[in-house]
Amino acid sequence: MTDNEHEIEQPDERVPKRVIGTPAPGTSMLGTAETAEADQDVPGVTLQDPVKARKAEKIVALCFTITFLAAIAFIISYVYFQVGSPEATGNSNLALGSTLTIAILGLAVGIVIWVRQIMPKYALIQERHTMASEEEDRDVVADTFLRGANESGFVKHKLLRRTLLLAAAPLGLVPLVLLRDLDNNRMPGSKFNEQLRHTVWGEKNKEGKPLRLVVEGTGQPIRAADFNSPGGILSVVPEGYEHDLTALAKATLILIKFRPEEIKGGTRLNWTHDGIVAYSKICTHVGCPAALYEQNTHHILCPCHQSTFDAADGAKVIFGPAARPLPQLPIAVDAEGYLVAQGDFDVPVGPSYWERGDAEAAVREKGGQA
Repeated sequence: MTDNEHEIEQPDERVPKRVIGTPAPGTSMLGTAETAEADQDVPGVTLQDPVKARKAEKIVALCFTITFLAAIAFIISYVYFQVGSPEATGNSNLALGSTLTIAILGLAVGIVIWVRQIMPKYALIQERHTMASEEEDRDVVADTFLRGANESGFVKHKLLRRTLLLAAAPLGLVPLVLLRDLDNNRMPGSKFNEQLRHTVWGEKNKEGKPLRLVVEGTGQPIRAADFNSPGGILSVVPEGYEHDLTALAKATLILIKFRPEEIKGGTRLNWTHDGIVAYSKICTHVGCPAALYEQNTHHILCPCHQSTFDAADGAKVIFGPAARPLPQLPIAVDAEGYLVAQGDFDVPVGPSYWERGDAEAAVREKGGQA
């Protein structure tokens, strides 16, 4: 055997390696100088300025790099930020939402700049022709229509024709009936919806005295001296309306006992009594019952969409989709020491949609002054 038979063929180092994203050797590549020069001669094709195109290429590359880094950050955030509490869930949502937004935005901006500043512009001209059909074709269509009408019996059978028209006539009035619901009297802030902005807490009992707060389920009046354990919570309804589901849908309360030093500035102190605060139980997001309470943090939680309120600070929203605090009810004690309502809520309970209507009505009552 000769030495040449033992030689292993070595690759030619002078041949450049193929880069990912480029065509195989020996094949043509779109966008070459020859293609660009040919495009210059095509009517309606305008090439981009090469200098601006190179700058745009760098910007696009930067956008795609940002997208890559943001996508990696999204994956890391998903693993790192765990949920289990309102604070942890908020941090996780913020991290995931921010990184995903940056990733999608970077990709979108890069593609837009690519198309607008690198790709050539085309002026397209659409050739139009006469839209009318030939006379012969129109005659065929008219003949077909008439023959079909005669075969259906619409012309021949008068009873069918007249009853069909009679049946169709009321259908034309249906949109008018539906549009009636758009009447201003049915919008927030109107007289029609006064009941949506007020609750029975503003009413008096049969003796003309303020309504007492009673425990939901038992109907037991609440003596302020007996509700003296800080951190205690009760679900409360108005006396005399324990079984009125319509009234309870808006008037149910959460009654919470605080130490004086725990109450913050957001709570109206003149609406409290001896550290006892009353808030609406109806969540201001979509009206679910905000019935969960965490004593250590003083947080009220709505289980439907995790809106969280700080009970010690006027029930302000600290997490979730709710747009405003839970309304506070002014309370006091009567001559026998029982908790009573001083009046109604000063803002509507429940979803914020009705609050806007109430605010508009208040502006009108004050003569247009906000």
